[in-house]
Amino acid sequence: MQFLLRALCVFVVAFTIGAGPVSATDAENTLYMELEWGRVVIEMRPDLAPKHVARIKQLARQKFYDGVVFHRVIRGFMAQTGDPRGDGTGGSGIKLQAEFNQEQHLRGVVSMARAGSPDSADSQFFIMLGDAPHLDGQYTAWGKVTSGMDHVDRIKKGLTRENGSVNDPDKIVTLRVAADVKE
Repeated sequence: MQFLLRALCVFVVAFTIGAGPVSATDAENTLYMELEWGRVVIEMRPDLAPKHVARIKQLARQKFYDGVVFHRVIRGFMAQTGDPRGDGTGGSGIKLQAEFNQEQHLRGVVSMARAGSPDSADSQFFIMLGDAPHLDGQYTAWGKVTSGMDHVDRIKKGLTRENGSVNDPDKIVTLRVAADVKE
């Protein structure tokens, strides 16, 4: 019996080590984005972009993103939101210094939108619908969709010839830091 117990312990330890690190959800660095048809979970990466993550959390806690539309959505590329005006010209009024990093702009990555200047990001962000290596190192990636990408895929697309501008766009119902949500 003692042999079986030891063997079981060895098996459990070996299995745990072989499985790699255990990832627990960090509620303080997780966003819940509610869309009309379901929840999108975004893991924020303060290790990549601490100032951007802090600002996104601050805006989410102020309910800044609630009701904000996806004003620019290009099939197979990205879905952009975060402009309270809904036309790509607005923001929160506070610019962020770029925190470019090595994160690749692959499907599901969340990154800050900006104007021509690297330090012009504000409140607008985009979710990658496909891979775009030409954006790597040029935009501040700060998170990744970990659940609900199927909901992101349903966001209404704009016309490519109109730079993805969307008529009657879908919107974020709410965007919350998971630590603030009581379920």
